[in-house]
Amino acid sequence: MEIPEQFHVSETSGWLVNHRINSALPGYLMVSSRSFTNDLSELSPEALAELGPLIAGAQTALGTVLGAKRVYIGRYGHAPGYPIHFHIIPIYQWVEDLFWQDERYRLLQTFAEGPGETPTDGAELTFFVWREFCERAEPPPIKGPSITETIELARKILRT
Repeated sequence: MEIPEQFHVSETSGWLVNHRINSALPGYLMVSSRSFTNDLSELSPEALAELGPLIAGAQTALGTVLGAKRVYIGRYGHAPGYPIHFHIIPIYQWVEDLFWQDERYRLLQTFAEGPGETPTDGAELTFFVWREFCERAEPPPIKGPSITETIELARKILRT
C-alpha cells in the first residue's frame, strides 16, 4: 500500500513512520517495515536496530510534545497483504473524557468478572479510538493541533 507523502513523518532504510491515513485522531502513527514480511525474525539486524529508537522517538513526540496522557504501542497484522507494522496510538485526556461520556462503551464493563485494576484499560480505549476516530463517517471533534499540525510537529522531532 502506497502511503501519500503528506502522511509521511520519518523514515529509515528499514522503516516508514506515517500518520494513519484513515484516522481522525491527531498523532495516530504507524511504523511499517520496508521489507515485505510479517515476521520480526525475518528482518535484518539493521532494521531491528532501527525499530527501537523509532518507536521510542514516536512515544516521546506524542507524550512529551503533544501531551498524550498515554501512548499505546501494538502490533496486530492479521490482515494479509501488509508488511509487519506497529500502531502507535496517543490517548489524550480529551479522548478518555469522550470515552467516559459515551454510554455505549459502558457495556464493556459487563464483560469483566469483578473490578479491574483501573477504571478502563488499553484494550477498551484502543477499541474506542478505532471505532470512533478511524471507522466513523463523522468522528468526534478533536482538541488541540490538527492532523497536519501534528504531522509537522512529529517530523521535527523524528528527523533522521
